Amino acid sequence: MGFPVFDPSRIGSEYATPPSYQAPSSYHSHSFDRHSAPTPSMTHPAPDPPASDTPAADPPPPPPLGRPHRVTRPPPCGTGVTFIHAATDSSFTVSRNWTKKFKLPNSGTAEPEISNSSTPLPLHTGICLKSIEMKAWGIFLLLLCLQAFADAVIGQSQTCPADENASKCDEWEGEFFPGVDKIKYEGPSSKNPLSFKWYNAEEEILGKKMKDWFRFSVAFWHTFRGTGADPFGAPTKYWPWEDGTNSLQMAKRRMRANFEFINKLGVDWWCFHDRDIAPDGETLEKANANLDEVVALAKELQTKGKKKVLWGTAQLFMHPRYMHGAATSSELGAYAYAAAQVKKAIEVTHHLGGENYVFWGGREVSSDVQARFFEAAVAYKKKIGFNGTLLIEPKPQEPTKHQYDWDAATTANFLRKYGLIGEFKLNIECNHATLSGHSCHHELETARINGLLGNIDANTGDPQVGWDTDQFLVDIQEATMIMLSVIRNGGIAPGGFNFDAKLRRESTDVEDLFIAHIIGMDTMARGLRNAAKLIEDGTLSELVRKRYQSFDTEIGAQIEAGKADFDFLEKKAKEWGEPKVASAKQELAEMILHSVL
Repeated sequence: MGFPVFDPSRIGSEYATPPSYQAPSSYHSHSFDRHSAPTPSMTHPAPDPPASDTPAADPPPPPPLGRPHRVTRPPPCGTGVTFIHAATDSSFTVSRNWTKKFKLPNSGTAEPEISNSSTPLPLHTGICLKSIEMKAWGIFLLLLCLQAFADAVIGQSQTCPADENASKCDEWEGEFFPGVDKIKYEGPSSKNPLSFKWYNAEEEILGKKMKDWFRFSVAFWHTFRGTGADPFGAPTKYWPWEDGTNSLQMAKRRMRANFEFINKLGVDWWCFHDRDIAPDGETLEKANANLDEVVALAKELQTKGKKKVLWGTAQLFMHPRYMHGAATSSELGAYAYAAAQVKKAIEVTHHLGGENYVFWGGREVSSDVQARFFEAAVAYKKKIGFNGTLLIEPKPQEPTKHQYDWDAATTANFLRKYGLIGEFKLNIECNHATLSGHSCHHELETARINGLLGNIDANTGDPQVGWDTDQFLVDIQEATMIMLSVIRNGGIAPGGFNFDAKLRRESTDVEDLFIAHIIGMDTMARGLRNAAKLIEDGTLSELVRKRYQSFDTEIGAQIEAGKADFDFLEKKAKEWGEPKVASAKQELAEMILHSVL
């Protein structure tokens, strides 16, 4: 999971926004690089300029006939439509209330008499009333009004304010991803970027359908709250459905977009953080109520689309209350608040039928109170009848320097120390493996051998960058090694492959969301096909068997059974003399691996 450094100046806004956007006054900053972004700013009616004793200068001549005027996208429900002069970019605004009449004063302005607004709307002096006949001016206004009316009809109900008027606005109508059909498998020869070349959901590999090997999941935070912001730059992504707020109305709209996306992508699972899908509140009770309202919609959409939650979690690292950690905070109040937040997050995950629940301790350090926190989570899970798997996601650093869950081995030891080894499994993120100095395959094998492999966050990091870049995994060799571990594990269920990955900062088109997931899914599908070839061919397995064949003896069996002590082994060493050590054939092993890539 990736996130930017917390900036106190952002308190008061859920996300970084263009300078022209006025953020809500309440604190909403609870997403780590999962922020929503507003649409480009819109022009709203301005008040009349202050009175002046100086006579107004004559306005410039009118625009030439036939010169188009472009109409900006309508502002939020009930306000005006802004016209922009094609030549000068000067503008004036006309209300959507079309039952009005214009007065034509000598000042060169037009003041529409509008029943629902007391603010006169000045006409820019770029529209000259003195140099044209009134009849021509009337025709010109009529044409503008017709164009504005068409624009208003098209744009109606696409944005809603984050205030008491939000409930009066209609929901987004139509598709969130128009022009994108359901993604289909077209095979390796296809040149269609919106198609699968290697992932064929219903195809059987080693006796199991591809979709069942992977159980792919879309991460709500990166996909619908990511803005492209980084520590050095502002957001670059402004999705069409965003209105610049963190209102409940906007949260519900994102949820609808989420389900349209996963349906068109052909994915059955999704993952979430509590504060990514619903806005926080001024109190814990309000935050819970917000979450309940969004979760109710998610439940409805899940049932309709036959989708499921792979895992849920609580965000315990972004809010200032968690600056010292959550389950290891030095402040008892923060510890208690974190417990309450996790309690609610487990409840909604259970309500949505989630099969796992994840703990990611981005600001935690190893301590007894951390273990007590996990014990309380286990107890509450059992109390409410949640049968999902509890997962811990190891990460060595970022944002804190010393975390209790450095890697799979460290986390396994933590669980053993506190008697939790049977209650938790691990969610291995490939980019986190890189940060801890390991390969993803190494971490998966460590978890698998210890019986702790529960889920995979399928992403990768840049080998030349020392932080969590959360890129989509596109390395075929890495994918092949990952799938070898999954096959040896007998699959990954009830876990899956969650794309904890985000678009690059420079990728700003809506279709890029599909393209990124397609290449991620195709890469893992190629890895599965390659791993299956290696297993069916058997050459690599035979090479490994021969390397350890000296243990396929009676004495080797005694050693593996723990029945060969040092005295016995010393006797054998003297009896056998200097051992003959055979070649490991490392290059041959690499040749065999690359023959399937």
